[in-house]
Amino acid sequence: MTFDPQAATAAYIDSLGSAALAKAAAYTAGNHWLLLWGLIVSAICTWLIVRSGVLERLAARLGHRGPNLRAFVIAVVYFVLAWLITLPWDLYSEWWREQSYGRTSQPLTDWAAQQAIALAVFALLVGLFFMGVYALMRRAGPRWWAWSGGFTAVALAFFLLAAPALIEPLFNEYRPVPAGEVRDALVVMAQESGVPTGRIFVYDGSRQSNNFTANVSGVAGSARIAISDVAFKGASLDEVRAVTGHEIGHYVLHHVWRSVIVLSLLAILFFFAADRLYPRFARAFGSSARLADPAGLPVLVFMVSVMSLLMQPAVNTLSRMDESEADRYSLETVNLPDALATALVKTAEYRNPRPGPLQEFLFYTHPSVERRVRAAMEWKAAHAPEVAPESRDAS
Repeated sequence: MTFDPQAATAAYIDSLGSAALAKAAAYTAGNHWLLLWGLIVSAICTWLIVRSGVLERLAARLGHRGPNLRAFVIAVVYFVLAWLITLPWDLYSEWWREQSYGRTSQPLTDWAAQQAIALAVFALLVGLFFMGVYALMRRAGPRWWAWSGGFTAVALAFFLLAAPALIEPLFNEYRPVPAGEVRDALVVMAQESGVPTGRIFVYDGSRQSNNFTANVSGVAGSARIAISDVAFKGASLDEVRAVTGHEIGHYVLHHVWRSVIVLSLLAILFFFAADRLYPRFARAFGSSARLADPAGLPVLVFMVSVMSLLMQPAVNTLSRMDESEADRYSLETVNLPDALATALVKTAEYRNPRPGPLQEFLFYTHPSVERRVRAAMEWKAAHAPEVAPESRDAS
């Protein structure tokens, strides 16, 4: 009997059941609407801060200070104010809604504590970043926007280097994969692909989310492959191998560096647009601050929100390319198409596996689960004699 990839794909997706598929579709569509509502919330926040005049008064009070310190303090104060103003929205969109869909079991107190930590880290790092941007506005002349794009590349590389060691441990505990058959299998995979064997971790992702997930982060010696305990406990050995093969693919194919380059180019485009369009946005919000004045930061950040939303289809397209390449790497090196398919189906609980083409193009950072499972089944059909036997649970 001839193997039919289309029928096998349909069977995998349909195994979730109609109720789960409908819930995933509703959750995913709601996430897309949150993008628009989030932009409206950002506009309201910007208007409130600009109209209050609080940053202008702070700038006047800091007038005798150096321009770098002035820019840094204003940026930190702005981000703290914005966080407080948008906290009710964040509480709804990031905690209450996730609770209602069963995507998290994190207590509200823990969520709030982690939000406060995130604010402190974000305000510090982004405050330093904008201090550098405003310095370039003052010193680099008309081409400040090009220099700022290069500065963005340096900042992103630093963040990616520092995140695994200094930032991520603030939110989760990362441990080496415990001894046993799973670790033995992953060590072999790492050795074969040139990934440091000591850089594969399991972390307590269930603290924040019930999602079946893994990730690769960091660059050079700080790079790390991390598997959520949700995926680690709820997957078979072959599913762990297939998912880890995917994450190793991101590492080996240098997708992190590709992201740094793309985001830096987009930053140049954004700063160029800001150089031309900032006065119009400032007038719309009633701000009299010039572009080079840190008191105009709320308007500049709102422009970031607008540009990010407009650029999302292009960024998502590149992300989907990375994910497809990582899937193919897993298939080529681990050769467990059914295990990859069953692992992917578990992610369909929170990502509609059958979106329309336009929905996928505009909003999806990953190819649809249906598309990815179909690719795995087509690989299976093309390499049936080579497919390895798939095995037992990794409990």
